This record gives sequence, C-alpha cells and structure tokens, in this order.
Amino acid sequence: MMLLAAVLAHQGGWDEILLVLVPIVVVAWLLWLAKRRVSRAAATEAPASPPAGPDSTPRGDD
Repeated sequence: MMLLAAVLAHQGGWDEILLVLVPIVVVAWLLWLAKRRVSRAAATEAPASPPAGPDSTPRGDD
C-alpha cells in the first residue's frame, strides 16, 4: 500500500491537472446541457405566443 501511495504522489503533475480539469469539464458540460434545454423549451414555446409589435403595447390614452 505504501508503494502505491508513493507512485501516485509522484506522477509528474498530470494527476493534479486531472483533478482540476475534470470538474471544469463536468461543469461546462452541465452548463451546455442546461442551455440546450432552455433553448429547446423556448423554441417550442415561441410559436404559441403572439408576436410582440408596436401595436400590442398599451398607450394609456384609450
């Protein structure tokens, strides 16, 4: 067991790089996934709502 700890402790830095990069990649993937879901939900919702234009805003002088 002591030999395994010594080998893992001196890997030249690649294991420390993985300790940083793996969480960054996971968070980036989750953000991409959430953005894709929001975009899809907005795309399916857009045709159902009427288009907003200058005539659709209340003016207050009615």
